[in-house]
Formats: sequence, structure tokens, C-alpha cells
Amino acid sequence: MVTSPDMQVKPALFVKKREELSLYSQHLEELMRGVLDKGASFRFRCKGFSMSPFIKDGDVLTIAPVQGADPRFGDVVVFTHPSTCKLVIHRVIGKKGGAYLSKGDNIPEADGFIAKANILGRVIKVERNGEEPPFGLGPDRFIIAFLTRWRLLPLLGPIWRFARFIIIRRRPGA
Repeated sequence: MVTSPDMQVKPALFVKKREELSLYSQHLEELMRGVLDKGASFRFRCKGFSMSPFIKDGDVLTIAPVQGADPRFGDVVVFTHPSTCKLVIHRVIGKKGGAYLSKGDNIPEADGFIAKANILGRVIKVERNGEEPPFGLGPDRFIIAFLTRWRLLPLLGPIWRFARFIIIRRRPGA
């Protein structure tokens, strides 16, 4: 494209090719904290499998600031882990005093108690391939948190596959 001093180039209303900015945990945390401290939501693509199947590697998450509101049982929160100083996204499965017990839905051990000061925000939306998954953040979060706390969630996978197998076999014409 050739431009002359007389021509004015108008900025595009949208970008045809989006590129993603990849940040290390510390830089992502700083950026997220800065946005959330202003009262705005923060949106990013997550990495990892600890919250599968409700949040999967590559899902786009929208995080809202907690600002005064205490996280509740079943909420999925973003926090800085006190011992590793890494950014973590896990579900609240308990509370003791001013600290919250968190655990990934797909891992065997809890993170331990996390001080409210370490919690940056709460996951309010999950997008997978442009759509919102049906489970994980609604009223079902209480059941998921209960099952996660007592390490029962991994058992549901084989039970669900077995139940589907039985239902499909009993259907007429199947």
C-alpha cells in the first residue's frame, strides 16, 4: 500500500489475524492483578489439566475481581500459590477462618489453605470453541465441590460411561 501525506489511514475496526501474547505466570499475574484492581474483568486462555473436565487446557476464562465479596464454596478462583508463587485456578472446597481450602477437580491433593489476600479473582465464564460448557460454574458447582473435596469426582467418569453403555444397549433398535 502506498500512501501520500494527503491520505489519512483509518484504523481498522477489527483485526483479521489475532495473535496471542504468551506470558509467564509472574507477568500474567501482574497484568491480571492490575486489570482486576481497576474493577474490570480479565479474559485469557488457560493452560493445564487440573480442572478437567470442567475447565480444559485452552479454554478461555473470564475472571471477575473479588473486591470485598468472599469466595464461596464451589467457586473457581484464581490465586497466587503461597509456596510456589505460581498462578493457580482451582475450586474452593472449604473455609477456615479467613483462609480458603482449594483443590483442582482433576488432582488428588488439595492446595492447602489460601489467604484471601492471595486470591485475585473468581472465574465467571468458561468458553470452549466459542461456546460455554454446560457444567462447572452454575448451581452444580456445589455438588462438584463436594465430590472434589471427598475425592469422588474421578469415580463419576467410569460410572457415567457404564450408565451410558447400559442405556444405549437397552434402547429399542440399538
